[in-house]
Amino acid sequence: MITIKEIFEDIEKNGGFTPSRRVRDIATMYPDKVAFRDKRFGIWNESTYETFWNEAQYVGNALNHFGVNKNDKVAVHSENRPEWLIADVGIQSRGAVTVGLYPTNPAQEVKYLLGHSETKILFAEDQEQVDKALEVIDNLPGLIKIVYFEDRGLTRYPKDKLMSWDEFLSLGREEYLKNKDFINDCVDEIKSEDVAMLIYTSGTTGPPKGSMLTHGNLEWTSTMIPNLSFTPRLDSPEFLSYLPLCHVFGRLVDLLIGTTTIGTINFAESIDTVQKDLAEIQPSIFPAVPRILERMHAGTLVRMKDASRLKRLLFKLACFFGDITAERRLKNGKSDFLAHITNLIAQALAFRSLRKKLGLKNINNAVSGAAPISAEILRFFMSMGVPIYEGYGMTENSAIATGNTPEKVKLGTVGIAQPGVDLKLADDGEILVRHPGVFKGYFKNEEATKEVIDKDGWLYTGDVGEFDGEFLKIVDRKKDIIITSGGKNVSPSEIENNIKTSPYIKEAIVIGDDRKFLSALIGIEFEIVSNWATRKNIPHTTYRNLSENQEVKDLIWEEILKANKLTSSLEIRKFRMITKELDHEDGDLTATQKAKRNVIMEKFSELIDEMYS
Repeated sequence: MITIKEIFEDIEKNGGFTPSRRVRDIATMYPDKVAFRDKRFGIWNESTYETFWNEAQYVGNALNHFGVNKNDKVAVHSENRPEWLIADVGIQSRGAVTVGLYPTNPAQEVKYLLGHSETKILFAEDQEQVDKALEVIDNLPGLIKIVYFEDRGLTRYPKDKLMSWDEFLSLGREEYLKNKDFINDCVDEIKSEDVAMLIYTSGTTGPPKGSMLTHGNLEWTSTMIPNLSFTPRLDSPEFLSYLPLCHVFGRLVDLLIGTTTIGTINFAESIDTVQKDLAEIQPSIFPAVPRILERMHAGTLVRMKDASRLKRLLFKLACFFGDITAERRLKNGKSDFLAHITNLIAQALAFRSLRKKLGLKNINNAVSGAAPISAEILRFFMSMGVPIYEGYGMTENSAIATGNTPEKVKLGTVGIAQPGVDLKLADDGEILVRHPGVFKGYFKNEEATKEVIDKDGWLYTGDVGEFDGEFLKIVDRKKDIIITSGGKNVSPSEIENNIKTSPYIKEAIVIGDDRKFLSALIGIEFEIVSNWATRKNIPHTTYRNLSENQEVKDLIWEEILKANKLTSSLEIRKFRMITKELDHEDGDLTATQKAKRNVIMEKFSELIDEMYS
């Protein structure tokens, strides 16, 4: 088996890979290498790269049978599973364009996304996703077929528009046997400027826009993989697929990094079993988003509060020595002798067992992306012996822009520009990026494209930053900057992230635009607060009555006061509790679980007015 070092040397020598070419090559050179493991009914099932490529070819041939041509759109609406990636590579191999939908997308969003993208074939996971499509199918005249992965509950559905995954693959295999070179020829005919993926943005302020990423974008992005801090240096790397594959970050990790490094992708049985599966798999690479890290951090702190006196003492000592390790690494850019010794002590005291429980035993370093994260949480993981390096990218630049590295790290920043990335700030502080991974534009929206890409190829990110010539710090989204009535500019995300370091707080929305002071809407971490309330003998049954309890409010205020001490901006002077969990289907959150600030402020306007009355 080729080593990671040899793979990276090959990338440097021959240039990057597109997923379809990469999977084809691996299937030829290492047919028996395990590509996927998926857990069904508690049992892990394996599939090889040879099977991966064969089934991708069957997908491409079946698509061709139904009249899907080059540049046509094919959608996938499913949780992460092997069929998702097989369909994706099959679609791209045909020269068609993959459109990813979030499993949480309600029917009306499905109608918009499938209609706007002009999708011809939809791959739907199960009855739930099929029902959403059938509810709006009368408004989708271009939709030829719905192919479902799981048939439970669908056996009596009308078959004119429906087809099972197994039937689809069987049809594709029949077509493949008629012309075994068809898909290979399609792959060879793909040009760099051809669109490979249509990834819709979250749409916090309007309808989602379809970002067109080309095969050339993906090829260039694969050349960046050796430079990424979290790319494993281990041979046969193991991944746990849990980041949504319809999001650029999940696709970057599972599809691009996974295939480039000839890794094995492990799929959890469900989203609810991710933590358990993480501990079972102990992957060698861990891409994370702030919400996952915040939950790990909060869960650890809460468990320690319930632990025995001895365990609390050992944990406290481990944190003491771990802090020394983190400080030395931050100061020197690497572990020196003292850092090595203090890390060994911290691991022996508590962190080795904690890392194993969290599924981080084999992780040398990791990355956090997709949203800002508190430096305090990053420092916690660094002290535990799992440095997590914050990076920065977005759909429109193929998720590649800047990143902290083991050699170059500064907490509170998103690191330095990646090789080949041009970076600068506009006069108003907006971050501008330019490199070969910048997208082709927004599908059917030339006006919006011109607003974000200028004639010189600079991408206007919409993010405001501070740049010292080396490290980039994200201040906030340009549209989210708060200007108080006193004329002070405030970044709400900094304050919100500090508040969310509390294990008891899940959501924090800072208010203050054109106001005399800052306030916040707070949503609790129900399970953790519920456990706290039970220990305090506080009666409760629902999220609402727990949020309305005065003792809970007092607890939250104490946490806000702690966060105020961490904030360089104005302090939060008042708050109100949100008495319902924010939800995507209710329109409170985007599909990526980002708060829709304008929607929330309107929905809870009475609470906000109450704070300023």
